[in-house]
Amino acid sequence: MTRAWIMFQSGSKIDLLNPRSDAWTDRDLAVGLSRTNRWGGHSAWDYPLSVAQHSLAVLAIREAMPGRPLTAGEALRELLHDAPEALMGGLDIITPLKPILGDAFRALDTRLQAAVNRRYDLPPWTVASHREHKQADHQAAANEALHVVGWRRPALRKTLGIEIEPMAHDPLGLPDAVAPWEPWPPYVAADRFLDKLKALQKARVRGAKGWVTRVRLGQQANDRAGGGNEEIVADTG
Repeated sequence: MTRAWIMFQSGSKIDLLNPRSDAWTDRDLAVGLSRTNRWGGHSAWDYPLSVAQHSLAVLAIREAMPGRPLTAGEALRELLHDAPEALMGGLDIITPLKPILGDAFRALDTRLQAAVNRRYDLPPWTVASHREHKQADHQAAANEALHVVGWRRPALRKTLGIEIEPMAHDPLGLPDAVAPWEPWPPYVAADRFLDKLKALQKARVRGAKGWVTRVRLGQQANDRAGGGNEEIVADTG
């Protein structure tokens, strides 16, 4: 029988071939992403860039884009877009290699993402929201290539095929004694990722409770007015 088990820091275990959505803790996920490296683990700094820090950057870039603010659920979807990489053992495959790995790897990633979606009740992508997500993700990659890894500007387009102009300023708030664009130590990245994850989960609960209150108040007002039809639109994320 094929076995593909991973044990997390908490002692929880996940079967990669049949992943359960309760197989990890939030901290397991944060720690895993903080120890999963972007860009093959290479950087021009003392530390490699973690997927945890990258995920926070993508969320910050997406939140700064024009348009309506993200709901808490949409922000969670951005933050957790690379979550399967932590669950499969800290594996961030560089993009050009993914097609070479074929359907089996794609199926594994899909199974793990489905488990993440169930665990955090993530809203499905729409065509528009996925396009905006990819724009933020590509912007983060352009920033990282120049400011973190050390690629020169002419090589971004010629060698890496990156068309987006890197940002001049780091979109993330900086921990103490850390320079702009500098990769964070894993424990800092884990703590910051976990803080954001918890904050968004709490915001989502507050939003849901607020919607229930608004519905009840609307129903009461509607009853007092004689029971006419009133449309109530909910967007709890």
